[in-house]
Amino acid sequence: MMKFRFRRQGTDPQREKIKQELFAFNKTVEHGFPHQPSALAFDPKLQLMAIGTKSGAIKVYGAPGVEFTGLHKDTTAVTQIHFLPGQGRLLSLLDDNTIHLWELVAGAPRELSSLTHMRSKIRCDFTLSPLPPLFPSATRVTVLLLLRSCDLLCIGTEGGGVYFLQLPRLSLKDNHTLLQDQVTQSLPDDYRCGKSLGPVESLQEHPQQSGKILIGYSRGLVVLWDLSTRHADQLFLGKQQLESLVWERTGNLFVSSHNDGGYSVWPVTSGNTCSHQPVTSTIPYGPFPCKAISKILWRTTQTGSPVLLYSGGMPRASYGDRHCLTIQQDKDHVTLDFTSRVIDFFTVHSTEPEKEFDDPSALVVLLEEELVVIDLQTPGWPSLPTPYLAPLHSSAITCSCHISSVPPKLWERLVNAGKAQQGRQHTHRSWPICGGKNLAPPPKQQELLLTGHEDGTVRFWDASGVALTPLYKLSTANVFHTDCDPSEDPQDPSDDPDMQQEEEWPPFRKVGCFDPYSDDPRLGIQKISLCKYSNKLVVAGTAGQVIVLGLSDERSDHLVDVSVVDLLQDREGFTWKGHDRLEPRLKPAPFPPGFQPLVLVQCLPPASVTAVALHAEWNLIAFGTSHGFGLFDYHRRNAVLARCTLHPNDSLAMEGPLSRVKSLKKSLRQSFRRIRKSRVSGKKRTITTPTSKVQEANAALAEQEEVAPVQRRIEPRSADDSLSGVVRCLCFADTFLRDGTHHGPTLWAGTNSGSVYAYALEVPGVGTGRVCERGGASESSVCVEAVLGKEIQLMHRAPVVSICVLDGRGKPLPDPYEASQDLAITPDMTNAHSVLIASEEQLKVFSLPKVSAKTKFKLTAHEGCRVRKVALVVFSSTAQEDYSEHTLVCLTNLGDMHLFNIPGLRPQVRYDCIRKEDISGIASCVFTKNGQGFYLISPSEYERFSLSAKVITEPLFSVQLRVGLNTHTHTLSLSHTHTHTHTRFPLFISLPLSILPLHHSLLSLNLLNSNQALQGFPSGLHGQTEEPPSSLSSPILDTPLDSPLSCADLTLDSTGELTVEDVRDFLTTVDEAENNLKNIKEEEGRSTGILIN
Repeated sequence: MMKFRFRRQGTDPQREKIKQELFAFNKTVEHGFPHQPSALAFDPKLQLMAIGTKSGAIKVYGAPGVEFTGLHKDTTAVTQIHFLPGQGRLLSLLDDNTIHLWELVAGAPRELSSLTHMRSKIRCDFTLSPLPPLFPSATRVTVLLLLRSCDLLCIGTEGGGVYFLQLPRLSLKDNHTLLQDQVTQSLPDDYRCGKSLGPVESLQEHPQQSGKILIGYSRGLVVLWDLSTRHADQLFLGKQQLESLVWERTGNLFVSSHNDGGYSVWPVTSGNTCSHQPVTSTIPYGPFPCKAISKILWRTTQTGSPVLLYSGGMPRASYGDRHCLTIQQDKDHVTLDFTSRVIDFFTVHSTEPEKEFDDPSALVVLLEEELVVIDLQTPGWPSLPTPYLAPLHSSAITCSCHISSVPPKLWERLVNAGKAQQGRQHTHRSWPICGGKNLAPPPKQQELLLTGHEDGTVRFWDASGVALTPLYKLSTANVFHTDCDPSEDPQDPSDDPDMQQEEEWPPFRKVGCFDPYSDDPRLGIQKISLCKYSNKLVVAGTAGQVIVLGLSDERSDHLVDVSVVDLLQDREGFTWKGHDRLEPRLKPAPFPPGFQPLVLVQCLPPASVTAVALHAEWNLIAFGTSHGFGLFDYHRRNAVLARCTLHPNDSLAMEGPLSRVKSLKKSLRQSFRRIRKSRVSGKKRTITTPTSKVQEANAALAEQEEVAPVQRRIEPRSADDSLSGVVRCLCFADTFLRDGTHHGPTLWAGTNSGSVYAYALEVPGVGTGRVCERGGASESSVCVEAVLGKEIQLMHRAPVVSICVLDGRGKPLPDPYEASQDLAITPDMTNAHSVLIASEEQLKVFSLPKVSAKTKFKLTAHEGCRVRKVALVVFSSTAQEDYSEHTLVCLTNLGDMHLFNIPGLRPQVRYDCIRKEDISGIASCVFTKNGQGFYLISPSEYERFSLSAKVITEPLFSVQLRVGLNTHTHTLSLSHTHTHTHTRFPLFISLPLSILPLHHSLLSLNLLNSNQALQGFPSGLHGQTEEPPSSLSSPILDTPLDSPLSCADLTLDSTGELTVEDVRDFLTTVDEAENNLKNIKEEEGRSTGILIN
């Protein structure tokens, strides 16, 4: 028989235009808390806050919706950040001893200049005298001080020297350099003792007299230095190792903190040139040895008593492991107890010179895992809820779910339930970091992001805009008895008020919501399903618990109904070796307003739940584990179905994820068995006689098809592989299963071994066009029934990732209640339906009810990848308001997105989204119904992306800046643009060293001299080049450097459409660069501190 191969037709220009109007890949915004923060700064004039990270990122935040990110070219930790107040500029000090100056400009902020390798510059580029031989760390920068005039930067080093740089050129003023020898000469002989003063620990400018600075050395010496006369006005001979300094507002005194846990108050007088003792010296948590007070602040108030804030100082023996910050004012004393390390903190207070007092309004504390803001104006100093930067990982994220177009009533009830949870611990004052103006229009619809956590909580987030705001937290732990339950013994000593009275010092107060410790790992949430129309929620956990919850506005004390479903069905020969089930409470438990449990379904064995499905209109839930799946009627409280999917060789399925009894010998034996079978299964494999119609269709296709040269031959998987019975997906659908004339409720289940089970359901009241009413007495006694209609076995036994039923028009069936309440287009029930089954290796559409193959796409054979996530998404056109397409989106194990039309399964576009090594990012990806998605780039951050050309959630805001030292302002409107920013190249690099922003970023780094523009570059490098509309693949350069997706050699790639060949003529060699430097040094008036052309 002759076989004809048809040549693939060329691309259709009209179709390409439609695809450009439908699809476009953009990484838009990062949600959550920055991973591994290392520095903090605040601009009191612009009301902007900056956070630096250990990976070299700088993230700037203002009012909710005002946020942007900048990236250094190297993934080096940012150790300090300092704003130039009101100018939209900031300085950053990196761990590699480099200083960078940034500027915020319209559309793409840039790096003005940078000082690299300060140590080598001081030693080689300048002749400093007198200068003893220096150790490599002698000129390592320890502290920066920016003077109020913003034209001079003071730099303290480990060698005890203080250097001064002119801004914005970052050029060194060598005639102002203050070395340690100059200070030592003016010290009394008894204090000098031949000892070094140590590194410079703190630099502080006099609040009233410009040009005078406090210099604090590690040994304890503090010098008041006059920059104009280059003379020490006063010496403060401290004897305790110094940690930090802070001025009082009037400049009449300053406070020093020390490593013994104490602080001292020193007077500043004009007549006394040498002070031996402070006015007061206090160890607040003494007399026993205490830890160092690393930072201290002194703020004056109109009430007369200053507010003292300091971090550390805890007694070493008792509370040395606590992370604390103390607030003191008169008799009020609170020790804030955090669960992670304090990085830095600042106060929001009055900085106008004409004001007499500081009057702090808020305290902002940057911790290693969260940001905490304390209201200093409200008695008791409560904390403020954060509108952004909330710690998503307060407990480790285990799953997520997105809900679009949330009904207003449900949204209002969730908001009210969340406010009731805050109670008295939070204040409702306005957010103090309010810089910039959010120009983004209000969202057309409300969106929810639900995250399940290891501690058994489900958190509801407002994902409608740029700021991911917490709304409500649901806890499932109170449904069960756990090891950490409070004791019910009335004689419990922890309840004794006398014992509590003795433990009141220090006056600890737990602050923050980061809690990495779980009461019981079995509480972890694995699956979530929410019906936004009926307000029903299903959460499933690690120990086989499936909880159905309903929304209530009132507090309730009730007992939760418990039903047990045995998925093994008394099968012999299997023994569960994993963890035990959670014990439900046998007494009524209190449940606050919000989602409250209605019924608990416990699967046996108590293995982790791998799939859930909810159909609130039929009052049914389906759940699956590694042993099988079940169907439960939560209205009538009875189990409808339990099906075991175990294979006789599924021994690992009986051990559980928390088991410690896995046999190494058994694992090795199974591995060798697989290898031996794979060697002989190529040509000697026999196809068993199909028992179903789909197997007949698969066999016929296999006999007729010939593997194309571009395809990979896929070997079938062994039937006795471990964990083959794991249920991967569940699906409810109203479709044709028994015959082509009568449709009805069905349940579909797919397993890890490529098996698909389809059950026909008999639901009382369904099929006659109405759903049974809750009060119907005649139907309440009738139970739901399930009958096996089809059993399908995919030929290659690839795991089934997703199942979806399509109506007669090839469109997905609407969600429950959408069709009955006219919330969606009624599905086509006149033409034949089809079912789309996505396995890890291919996508396939079968006709219903005959289950014959219609079309397929072999993704593994063509692309060499495996499907990990699948979603059906509606893409709207940017050109035609009423045009949209349903598209199948596939995320593969390589991190790329493949888009197919349905039901034809023709490939549309492909985008590189996630780095293939980022397994956790791929596993955490969740899609929305309108073409967006989220995935974890760190344990605490979600990256938001869009596949739609129309639906993009992006920052859009304006910031008013002062131009230089002038008084007038201008407005910068900053927004996401579909362009690639240009990059300048330094002289010393023979390849373009790209310093790249995020694709949505509003900060870009350009190595650019502020006084001289780079000459000789093509015009395309000076402006922004538009991204070609036909470009359907996202460049890898969109990956942020501070995310786990970045790689070390990312900076050697070209930016956007620029390549090395494009700019080769404009690059210089190292020799040329050295010659250019020599010429620069000879030029009069040119600073040698600038290494860039």
